[in-house]
Amino acid sequence: MKFVLGAYYAIIIGLPALVMAQASGLPSRIVPCDGVGVGGGTACTACHLGTLAQNILNTGVFLFVVFAAIMFSYAGFLYLTNEAIGEQQKAKTILGHVAGGLVIILAAWLVVDTLMKALLGGSFGPWNNICTALGM
Repeated sequence: MKFVLGAYYAIIIGLPALVMAQASGLPSRIVPCDGVGVGGGTACTACHLGTLAQNILNTGVFLFVVFAAIMFSYAGFLYLTNEAIGEQQKAKTILGHVAGGLVIILAAWLVVDTLMKALLGGSFGPWNNICTALGM
């Protein structure tokens, strides 16, 4: 039984990474530069700020989706295993809060993404290429 539950939770935790629309899910590096450029590294400029913001947003959304999947499975487990009215109400509350939080997070991401694209002249594509879009 423990093996089955462990395999189930491994699938639930790993599945969002497999179905992401992006190739890798998480960025390989959150900070796109190496600092001052010592030792052949990339020096940080103002243009790296947009890339940093995009990487932080993508990482936050990815982690919240994984957390939401875990909480959905926990609430479903509570709902199915507890026949008492109070425990099923607790599961419904958890499901509602997680669904609401997921909607808020994804809506906030959509609003920020749309505003940044509109401020950069309505061009489509990643808005974190601010320097490229402005011709810098």
